[in-house]
Amino acid sequence: MQKVDYIIVGLGIAGLSFCEKLKKNNKSFIVFDTSKNSSTLSSGGVINPTVLKRFTKVWNADLHISEAIPFYTELSKKLSISVLDLIPILRILNSVEEQNNWMVASDKKGMSSYLSSKLIKNKNPHINAPFGFGKVLGTGRIYFSVLLNAYKEDLQNNNLLISEKFEYDLLEEVDDVIKYKDISAGKILFAEGISAIKNPFFPQDPKHNGKKLLIGNKGEYIIINAPDLNLKFMLKASLIIIPLGNDLYKVGTTYERDNYTNNTTQKAKEELKTKLSKIINCSFDIVDQIAGIRPTTRDRRPLMGTLKESSNKVFFNGLGTRGFISAPSLAQNLYNHLECGEELSYETDIKRHYHW
Repeated sequence: MQKVDYIIVGLGIAGLSFCEKLKKNNKSFIVFDTSKNSSTLSSGGVINPTVLKRFTKVWNADLHISEAIPFYTELSKKLSISVLDLIPILRILNSVEEQNNWMVASDKKGMSSYLSSKLIKNKNPHINAPFGFGKVLGTGRIYFSVLLNAYKEDLQNNNLLISEKFEYDLLEEVDDVIKYKDISAGKILFAEGISAIKNPFFPQDPKHNGKKLLIGNKGEYIIINAPDLNLKFMLKASLIIIPLGNDLYKVGTTYERDNYTNNTTQKAKEELKTKLSKIINCSFDIVDQIAGIRPTTRDRRPLMGTLKESSNKVFFNGLGTRGFISAPSLAQNLYNHLECGEELSYETDIKRHYHW
């Protein structure tokens, strides 16, 4: 019988971040993952501490960004790969009023670190932006497919990864010990993303009988080839346009709540194409389309921690669209909670949905 401190189920950005905390604290673990239908792999991989519709900070932006950038920088060094590209985001300003709103927001306490007070004139003839851009500071892009492949290889080289479907009916808990096949562990952490809707241990929503606490939010991207666009930054308007190199750009995304299918749709393609045509005025070809299901929650906050039925079954999910920026700091808080008795914030504790 193999003995470890933790069994980890799922290796998206949540599971990966928690594995790193275990490594740093010399905790033993084994990971089960098939990497099928991962929303993390299909996402844009954007680190953005702001809500650019309202020119405000995202929830806990200061904490998340202070953990995220060093986390990905360290992973790049450790794995000898390029994981993080600190590429700026320019937000198209659509009117004089938006210019003024941007300037007011950039002057607010706590926002000067994220919104540049200097407006940028548009010099790209293929972008429709007569009122220029606002520049977001502290942004970047994570190459998660590169990171995940390298991370999995490292785990495999150390016999820490089992690439097979986790069979829930084989899980036992005896005398506060988790047992699964020939593995025993002190705790099991489920970080499966939207796949958790098939997890019989994942709690139901007490306010919506029979439904899981997670909500599937489907997002679709298109990949375009646009040789004349010559974009060196991420561009945000009604969509975000992410340079991929070689005249390729990732464009998205759509939002479709309570949808759990990974199939791409013509409807989403046409929606993205129509919106993109209002942002750029050069020709482009759609060369690919990608769909993924984000694990979201009704209150837009993560689901972390344990339930009273078992303190050894741990959940780390519901990171939604901001997982890349929030996962490292959330993983640290969850580790400290489990190992050091640190309290989870009410906003993230899964127990907030219950009255005990």
